[in-house]
Amino acid sequence: MSDKIKVGVIGVGVLGKHHTRLYKQDKHAELVGIYDANKETAKAVSEEFGVKAFPTIKELSANCDGLSISVPADLHYEIALELLKDKKHLLIEKPITAKVEHAEELVQLAENNNVVLSVGHVERFNPVMSFLEKQAGKTRFIEAHRLAPYPPPRPGMHRRGTEVGVVLDLMIHDLDIILHMVDSEVERVDAVGIPVLSKGEDIANARIKFKNGCVANVTASRVSPEPMRKFRVFLTDSYISLDYADRSGVMYTRGLLGIKKIAVPVNDHNALEKELEDFVNCVQAAIKTGKAPSPKVSGRHGLEALKLAVLITDTLHAYNKHYKVFEK
Repeated sequence: MSDKIKVGVIGVGVLGKHHTRLYKQDKHAELVGIYDANKETAKAVSEEFGVKAFPTIKELSANCDGLSISVPADLHYEIALELLKDKKHLLIEKPITAKVEHAEELVQLAENNNVVLSVGHVERFNPVMSFLEKQAGKTRFIEAHRLAPYPPPRPGMHRRGTEVGVVLDLMIHDLDIILHMVDSEVERVDAVGIPVLSKGEDIANARIKFKNGCVANVTASRVSPEPMRKFRVFLTDSYISLDYADRSGVMYTRGLLGIKKIAVPVNDHNALEKELEDFVNCVQAAIKTGKAPSPKVSGRHGLEALKLAVLITDTLHAYNKHYKVFEK
């Protein structure tokens, strides 16, 4: 009898296609099939990877232990709700949902039904994170920049990610890392952001003050000509500069003869592959022991990142209203 868990992928666009490819390669998983509302997309991915395209989510889920949900954020809740009611283990791409109350409901339902609920904050699996996590207790100031070009058009659909603003689309990655690094409650948030090409904000900046005195300054844009994913951390005794895109970093610390520069040690790997492995391992453990373990990025982690992202979004909207930013 095989101990492989049976998995499926819901939504096989850009990211879901990678889920499909990596599950296909995972020796601990059996990729049962895929589902996509766009039948042409489903057919193309089905043929490319030699996997069955199911006509409905329910038919796919009936044959699976666990599923990845990689559809637009505003559809996460309604799909995940039914699957969790059926006690399916889930990996939901970030953000967990578009609304806090929906995320709270999903997290509680997963806990009540004793199933794994993982959220796709893939940067937590970036090779540079293992080094960064060791410095967490000394963090005093964080500066993050996550910039990307405007997503390309998709026939008959909104551009990828634009169903939500850039805070929930891109900045939330860094918010999750910051909350992971800073063991303290948020005291105050200042934020500004504006729409450029879509209905929601396309560029935003937030300054987050924590109760332990730590401060984070975070910028996200999806209208930048050149991509950037940089994360800088000022510690009590040193400074770390990380580049998530090329998975590299340097640390500057005080030595006997002045400032010493040290390359951050990186054991390179595919972050999404590690994320899926973590999910598969947790589902295996849940099936074997009857108790669902907490994945590296749990539903509650996803909920906390969403709460902060929504607070920032509400704050920047209030800023624009107060200062009449869009009034002529």
